[in-house]
Amino acid sequence: MEKLRIDKWLWAARFYKTRSLATEEVNKGRVQVGGQDVKPAREIKAGDHVTLRSGPVVRTVVVVGISQARGPAPVAQALYSETPESLQARTAAAEQRRLAPEPAHSLDHGRPTKRQRRDLDQVGQGWGDRWSASVDD
Repeated sequence: MEKLRIDKWLWAARFYKTRSLATEEVNKGRVQVGGQDVKPAREIKAGDHVTLRSGPVVRTVVVVGISQARGPAPVAQALYSETPESLQARTAAAEQRRLAPEPAHSLDHGRPTKRQRRDLDQVGQGWGDRWSASVDD
């Protein structure tokens, strides 16, 4: 049975752009095999379940093939098959991100300009000597 290091397989399957990035992700605990954290030197074989997290996206794939070389995308996609639960969870998460409002869009303006800050300071003169909005006793 053919085996290959997990970092090499992740690179060959085009989950990560470089092998060193794949190694870093494995070391950070973002890649699991069979539900357990692994080290970059862990060997995988066909039939292993690999869970990997890339940003907010969590994927669970089954290893179908082993390749020592990084090939074109169609060849790389033939090295694994994503589980139906993973596909469903990814599409649901993508839909939720699409419908969720972007927090930065709620901001009308950025930092005030010097003129706007001076105008705010003049309006603030009505507060008197108080430096806080709390109620004085």
